[in-house]
Amino acid sequence: MDLATSRRRMALFTLFLTVGMGLSSWVTRTPDIRDLLGASTAEMGLVLFGLSAGSMAGILSSGVLVSRFGARPVVTAGALAVAAAMPLTGAGAAMSQSVVVAAGLFVFGLGMGGGEVGMNIEGADVERVLGRPVLPALHGCFSLGTVLGAASGMALTAASFPVAWHLGLIGAAALPLVAWSAAQLPAGTGRTAARDARHRSGPPVWRDGRLALIGLIVLAMALAEGAANDWLPLLMVDGHGLDPALGSGVYVAFAAAMTVGRFTGTSLIDRFGRVAVLCASAIVGGAGLALVIFVDDAIVAGAAVLLWGLGAALGFPVVLSAAADSGPDPTARVSLVATVGYLAFLVGPPALGGLGELYGLRNAMIVVLAFLALAAALAPALKPRVADALPVSGR
Repeated sequence: MDLATSRRRMALFTLFLTVGMGLSSWVTRTPDIRDLLGASTAEMGLVLFGLSAGSMAGILSSGVLVSRFGARPVVTAGALAVAAAMPLTGAGAAMSQSVVVAAGLFVFGLGMGGGEVGMNIEGADVERVLGRPVLPALHGCFSLGTVLGAASGMALTAASFPVAWHLGLIGAAALPLVAWSAAQLPAGTGRTAARDARHRSGPPVWRDGRLALIGLIVLAMALAEGAANDWLPLLMVDGHGLDPALGSGVYVAFAAAMTVGRFTGTSLIDRFGRVAVLCASAIVGGAGLALVIFVDDAIVAGAAVLLWGLGAALGFPVVLSAAADSGPDPTARVSLVATVGYLAFLVGPPALGGLGELYGLRNAMIVVLAFLALAAALAPALKPRVADALPVSGR
């Protein structure tokens, strides 16, 4: 590996870690933010809508922006927005201004949604250059960042450290990391790919039936991950009778399992291939989720969450790798599939909440279980075409 590629990969590791830490840092302070705002549950829902609106805008615009300007400026702008959003959100909480907090979360969602699509496009291109998987480890850095951010956030919460200072320090610490990382990314990654695609044969990506199957797989795997991120603590509290502290502890265990799964995933993909790994992941995740749903024992359910996390860990990065080499114009393909995945993160969990209100959260998770079964059945769609396959044994 040459020095430029090594620095480029390290820059992406740093960016994913930084975004993960930023996300979990403000999430752990949500109760304090609510108390500072004096907001009701309904009012807090409106504040948090800023995050969803920003994420949606970032996700839907990122593909077009990368195709026009390249991934580097989109990634840089997104990471800077995440860094700037932290002190803005903290300041809004300190001033008891719900509008300012919502604006901060909108900026955070805009940067995270747009920037992560660009980072995934960069990561897929690094995989092409190196000829081996990189995206699982990149997403592992994001999961590691969430664990580190959550742990530090819980400690600072326990110490009654002011929210504004906490989030301001996180934003300030992110700035030099973003500046260094942006300087290591090459110019024109996505823009060059988009320009070359006009000279290639083949149908538009949205008419590619195989890519549609890949999109269904990423929807299923993203739903499995997003359902845990949004509902797991409450699922353990309401569905299995744990107290809130233990329910949060179970979520930390899920995040840790995700981290382990992503960092070990590269060697598994090298050895067994992405089809076998994705199929096994869906089955393992489904087995863990089934135990959580159908076994009325809190200890069994808590242990099963580890299987759920390990199973969900590799879904998103493996499917993005498959999208990148599924045909011409990898930028458009990764952008389309990543958009489907991130929309599943945003739309899926609220829909599960509606089902949970009617039938209970444990029963609502049967929908996620069905999607995991679908992902296992569709796994052969991830097999790369001979002409586009990476020169890695087993892929």
